[in-house]
Amino acid sequence: MRLIANISMLFTELPLVERLEAARAAGFKAVEIQFPKEAEIGRLQAAMEQTGIEIVLINVPRGPGDSVGLAALPGEESAFRAAVSDCARMAEALAVRKVNVLSGRPPPDADAAACRAVLVDNLVHAADQMAQAGVRVMVEPVNRNDVPGFFLSGLAPTLELLEEIGHPNLAMQFDLYHMAITEPDLAAAVARAGRWIGHVQFADTPGRHEPGSGNIDFAAALKALQQTGYDGELSAEYRPAGATAAGLSWMRTFEEMII
Repeated sequence: MRLIANISMLFTELPLVERLEAARAAGFKAVEIQFPKEAEIGRLQAAMEQTGIEIVLINVPRGPGDSVGLAALPGEESAFRAAVSDCARMAEALAVRKVNVLSGRPPPDADAAACRAVLVDNLVHAADQMAQAGVRVMVEPVNRNDVPGFFLSGLAPTLELLEEIGHPNLAMQFDLYHMAITEPDLAAAVARAGRWIGHVQFADTPGRHEPGSGNIDFAAALKALQQTGYDGELSAEYRPAGATAAGLSWMRTFEEMII
């Protein structure tokens, strides 16, 4: 496993492109970006070449305004497919290996079964399209305390979805922060997710700040993760309590735990 930085949340003291160098200086070898813009791609490519930093993951665009995803929204199938197409172009330009799909927040009166059916179809479409480019698709459950009304929340519905679809290019984005809120035993949740875990993010809770600021037992969670055989990225996706560089003391502890 290796540590990477989500530079949509870390190093925000700097413009996005400059965050790659800040991440490199802090000891990260790779980063992820939530929603890069088409206009930023050229500058990001130049920064990748200059710093040697890899961009591992980006998200499929989430929709207009305050949207939090399109994938489970009946009537937005065309918009989702356009977003997947846009994401595929950016993923290719940035040599990204993973993309994440957000299910979104359906209207309060939406039929849950219809939303789920749309989500299944959209995930199959995304997984098929991205497979052609050698990019793996993640789907992420998000806790509803942070995002009220988010469609896909909790471990059980996510695993049921993945098992039903059974697509070889589809996996779970397992965020320790969200899972610590929705699941009573985080280490047990990691073990249960097992082979479906394709990408891992983390922040402490409560507060969504640096590891050590809250009550997550990261040693137990990372041990459980190692026992599943996961050997991918661990992305720091938290809100720094102060300047990002001043709050990175957790890195040495994490590096010792994942050796």
